[in-house]
Amino acid sequence: MSDARLIIRHARQIVQVCRNKELRLSGKAMNDICVLTSEAAGSDGLSLVVGGDGLIADVGTDREIAVRYANVKANREIDARNKSVLPGFVDAHSHPVWAGDRVHEFAMKLAGASYMDVHAAGGGIHFTVDHTHKATEEELYGSLKHRLQQMLSSGTTFVECKSGYGLDVETEIKMLRVIERARRELAIGISATFCGAHSIPKGKSEAEAADSVINDQLPAVCQLMESGELCVDSIDVFCEKGVFGLDKTRQILEAGRKAGLALNFHGDELHPMEAAELGAEMGARAISHLEEVSHDGITSMAKAGTVAVLLPTTAYILRLKQPPAREMIEEGVAVALGIDFNPNAFCTSMPLIMHLACVNMHLSLNEALAASTINAAAALGKSHKHGSLEVGKSGDVIIVDAPRWEHIVYQLGCHRDIISHVAIAGRIVYEPSKPKFAL
Repeated sequence: MSDARLIIRHARQIVQVCRNKELRLSGKAMNDICVLTSEAAGSDGLSLVVGGDGLIADVGTDREIAVRYANVKANREIDARNKSVLPGFVDAHSHPVWAGDRVHEFAMKLAGASYMDVHAAGGGIHFTVDHTHKATEEELYGSLKHRLQQMLSSGTTFVECKSGYGLDVETEIKMLRVIERARRELAIGISATFCGAHSIPKGKSEAEAADSVINDQLPAVCQLMESGELCVDSIDVFCEKGVFGLDKTRQILEAGRKAGLALNFHGDELHPMEAAELGAEMGARAISHLEEVSHDGITSMAKAGTVAVLLPTTAYILRLKQPPAREMIEEGVAVALGIDFNPNAFCTSMPLIMHLACVNMHLSLNEALAASTINAAAALGKSHKHGSLEVGKSGDVIIVDAPRWEHIVYQLGCHRDIISHVAIAGRIVYEPSKPKFAL
């Protein structure tokens, strides 16, 4: 190697997460992540090299890296003395494209209104749909870019972005175009999900809404994918009482699968729907929420290898019971985390999500990190490239100004104060000491 994009030297810890190129961690392995320490290595520090191709080229002690790369010139070198190096966080579930905030609904929820009460009163998703219909692509892109910058400053380097506030061909396509523009123009990694089955449009029945998704929206999405104008990875359905039941959920997911999309959907959130059983049967890559999942659903997901994407802010804000995270881990389900950024849960911080998961869902710190890195990447089908600091994977890195990585979770609400650098593919994209976004 003649040149490198980035060399980090003298770190106290390098948290690789995985040891052997695992694509996900489940069961006890979630608590047994790989953490390299300078003390254990008998070295004054640890180093990491990202090559000119943006991939991690090497990880080792300062002495080893100094010898192996003595003649290599780096575009950027960082002294991480007394600091910790982690993989960039992966957010496995997010709705960041919309117009019209719902701050007024927060007071309703505090007064006791349920999610479906707000929905029935004309608020919730329909309120956002109305505003998103009226917004221009440029307006939606501007707000999306700002939200992604906020996520990036909290250490997120790869994020899922869903559509779902259009519920018709024109607006769903508008949202996916905005996501595609961000994917092409911004540094942060993006996986796009078509979520036209997020709700039942006003004046339509469940059957009519499903027909629109299957026969109008999905073909339009596929046409733009075939022409190279869109890159969409997954299809999502809100499988819930009063929204899409099991039969229509199955029909929509099957149509998405035939179109080449991975199945990654909302299930068993407010009512026990047996969505987990359905998803496992259909080979879903991931199912989100799962507050009301059954034991049979959990064991089915474990057998099928379906990732459980848990969303701590949703249960927190809606005062729902917590999903049974411990049971899932004990049964061998790979658990991932997502921020569920949306007008109902306005949060852009993965460290806060990890904190809530530890306190409310009883995840260990190690489990929360695995859920926010390698398992979240697995939920998006990206764990072969993202989610751990191993040779050959993307150089997506967070440097934390603390001798132990756990400070990123422990220092509640202070994560932006201790993140010194965020890199994507070895390029520094956020550096608080130089408050400028390289997007």
